Amino acid sequence: MNNEKFDLVIIGSGPAGESAAINARKHGLSVAIVDARKVVGGNCTHQGTIPSKTLRHSVHSMMKFNRNPLFRAISEPKQLSFQQVMQSVDDVIKKQVHMRSRFYSRNDVQLYHGYASFIDKSTIKVASEEEGDFRLKAEKFIIATGSRPYRPADVNFEHPRVFDSDKILTLEDTPKRVVIYGAGVIGSEYASIFNGLGCKVDLVNPGERLLSYMDDEISDALSYHLRSLGVLIRHNEKFESLETFDDKVVIKLQSGKLLKSDIFLWANGRAGNTESLNLKAIDLEANSRGQLEVNEFYRTKTKGVYAVGDVIGAPALASASYDQGRCASSRIVDKEHPLLIEDIPTGIYTIPEISSVGKTESELTSAKIPYEVGKAYFKDTARAQITGEDVGVLKLLFHRETLQLLGIHCFGDQAAEILHIGQAIMAQKDGGNTIEYFATHTFNYPTMAEAYRVAALNGLNRL
Repeated sequence: MNNEKFDLVIIGSGPAGESAAINARKHGLSVAIVDARKVVGGNCTHQGTIPSKTLRHSVHSMMKFNRNPLFRAISEPKQLSFQQVMQSVDDVIKKQVHMRSRFYSRNDVQLYHGYASFIDKSTIKVASEEEGDFRLKAEKFIIATGSRPYRPADVNFEHPRVFDSDKILTLEDTPKRVVIYGAGVIGSEYASIFNGLGCKVDLVNPGERLLSYMDDEISDALSYHLRSLGVLIRHNEKFESLETFDDKVVIKLQSGKLLKSDIFLWANGRAGNTESLNLKAIDLEANSRGQLEVNEFYRTKTKGVYAVGDVIGAPALASASYDQGRCASSRIVDKEHPLLIEDIPTGIYTIPEISSVGKTESELTSAKIPYEVGKAYFKDTARAQITGEDVGVLKLLFHRETLQLLGIHCFGDQAAEILHIGQAIMAQKDGGNTIEYFATHTFNYPTMAEAYRVAALNGLNRL
């Protein structure tokens, strides 16, 4: 076995591990990354964010083509298969892997491919198919192993008609009917994707509302829009059992309902990838979902061991994971790094998109904060009328007295991009964070950004 020694060894090459590695190298540490895959990128690149968002973009592009009457002069509406839209996924993944491999090479980060497990607090074993077992030693470790779909024991994921959000990327035929259990981010996004491919979709939600942590009006808008496209949403329904056949699956709900479908997609929860790390060797224990507890600097209770990204649980966003990795590695090299911001923006890539930052109306009401609302409906903006993407709304929440921005919520095309304009203003200090900014500054016309001016004037007119 090898016994190479580094200042820092990182387990996992997703967003959190990548940012931690490169930041540590720029501060002079010797760094190695160990990843179970033979290519870099982590779950984000290979099974999570990149594949699902690329799928969504391809399906959305097809939907735009089909509903634009201008294109009827050259073609009838088209319907692509799941395998056809997956071709674009493979292309993007290859580009991401090439780009990220270049980052590691340029920064002289040593890459190892294999399964890592702790031997003691300064040593890990790497089980590699190509090189056999070897050891790496380090003064510090960062666990950035990410997460995977939670798989309940009573669901047979080995059956060819039963999927989770990882396995769904191997789907070969486009089903006619899909049942999705779980109406969080993943369930809602795949409901949009399969609906766009022409499938009949049942979205089974154990809760009362879609994306219950979002602003009520935005969540309701998504529900209304999905239903208008034909998605059947079943709220307050709990899974009981699954029966599989060669040609179908039958899902039984606790209410007694039976749902027959071509495929079943379980999209209810995720678990941290920690079971193979031999955490006992370093006096650590994961919770029931395989997640690790850390302090505000991402230190575990074991000295010299940090954890970042999805493996520590919420917010479990690629964007936040990048920041967590940089923060953890900065602390290792005794450099100050801003802690994760309180208002982390959320982007949900349904069709249309949802994005949010700051407080919701219900949160402000509960806190008894006097607020007002300004809205701009996309159907009233010239850019949306030009592009045909006129479903949606931009919603600004602001303090009635100080005019301070308190929350921004957007539903519609490019919502995740549009949000960052408002986020930048919300972050201003010394009185710069007010809705008046949007009313007193000039926006290019026609743009989606102009919706901020419309929403600001709408809100100010309510005072």
